[in-house]
Amino acid sequence: MHAVVRTFSGPSAKQLFDMLGARKQEVEALIRPVQGFVCYSLIRTSEGGVSVTVCEDKSGTDQSSQIARDWMGKNAADFGVNVPTIVAIR
Repeated sequence: MHAVVRTFSGPSAKQLFDMLGARKQEVEALIRPVQGFVCYSLIRTSEGGVSVTVCEDKSGTDQSSQIARDWMGKNAADFGVNVPTIVAIR
């Protein structure tokens, strides 16, 4: 299994997570077709939050990261949130 953890912080990160929570099904529907997809979760933190995507292999997490970047660019570019810290876990 491989996971990618994206940590969001900075101005408006809490508002971003409100929006992500409200649109979680939309984001997951984009990631779910990735071959080897296992799960997508959102976890709130005091700074903002983290998103976690688990796939069976690195190819899946790489593809899910690109989908997430594209979605964020189209839907959340105005939030003023710092570029997420991304950690890949195997």
